[in-house]
Amino acid sequence: MARFDMIISKDDMIISNAATSSNYVQKRRLAHKWSQAELAGRAGISRAAISAIEGKRLSPSVATAIALARVFECSVEELFGHPQAVAVAGPEWAWLPSGDHCRYWEATVGGRSRFFPVEAANLNLMPHDGIWKQGVLQESGPSLAESTLVLASCDPAAGFLAAEFARQSGFRMIVLPRGGRAALDLLHQRLVHVAGIHYSTAEHPDRNREAARAPLGADCQLLRVAEWETGIAIPTDNHSRSAQAIMRNPVRWALREPGSAARECLDELLGSRRFSGRQVSGHAAVAEAVRSGWAGAGVCVRFAAAEAGLNFLTVCTESLDLCFPTASQHDPRIKALIRLLRTRSYRRFLSELPGYDARHTGDMCGLFSN
Repeated sequence: MARFDMIISKDDMIISNAATSSNYVQKRRLAHKWSQAELAGRAGISRAAISAIEGKRLSPSVATAIALARVFECSVEELFGHPQAVAVAGPEWAWLPSGDHCRYWEATVGGRSRFFPVEAANLNLMPHDGIWKQGVLQESGPSLAESTLVLASCDPAAGFLAAEFARQSGFRMIVLPRGGRAALDLLHQRLVHVAGIHYSTAEHPDRNREAARAPLGADCQLLRVAEWETGIAIPTDNHSRSAQAIMRNPVRWALREPGSAARECLDELLGSRRFSGRQVSGHAAVAEAVRSGWAGAGVCVRFAAAEAGLNFLTVCTESLDLCFPTASQHDPRIKALIRLLRTRSYRRFLSELPGYDARHTGDMCGLFSN
């Protein structure tokens, strides 16, 4: 009887690069006279995953390895580990789950399949790829890792971008809400495909380039999403007419994390003044803190304040750019993102959101060494 049953320990297993270098998936498929699509259907995974495994671009998860071994009626060791042993390791998480039970997404970034604990469900209206429970991965369906783009950005309208990206391209987008420095750090670690930053203003137009160059060097591209209004969200019963008027009166602030553009804006406004506040995550969280009444003011973008029904005092206009490595500009997912931002329909939609200016949406420039 074929041996395809394996004990899965608390640390789940993936097949190492050494093991996949001698896999017999393609040989066995051809021996059965199956197409990649037919094998994918029999194993319950995507044809893209079969292609990536056969091309040694993807290390299969243990569940995928077991599914393929079951189809070929052999052991996982025979399929992926002959003549070498199967390597045992933990699943390659982008970062560890907070507990021993979580939903996850899977995406291939930098040629490596990674698992992302599900977060920000309001921005990611799509099913999870599986469950991580007490050390065991339980896949919910065919792998979509090769067709997934991961974006780290604090843009409160990124959920719209993800929905339109999926509709127009057939790919999907995972949005991780992160401030600029955190997003660039994830990009530097090759944990995401794209990082959103918005440090540039009319007075300092090169700050996005400078921010990206620090961790990434000159080998990356900036893709313009929009110019947007950044300012101070205040309650509807606060009729202050300027940021200076807010500064003169002590208020409790909703604070963004250090390193975010919104926090830098607030620090510049406050200068050496003492203030009280509590840190929150994201523009929408700032607006919600003010709307709910526990904060008297907070720096965010106009769109977030408008969505919460708040008054808003514009401080500056910032340029929101998406940063990605130049080497990935031919990735079909990146190319699909660029095409989307250059469509007339998406630019029109974006310009209709409060505070967004889409006149330069889709423009792209590279970073160059001085």
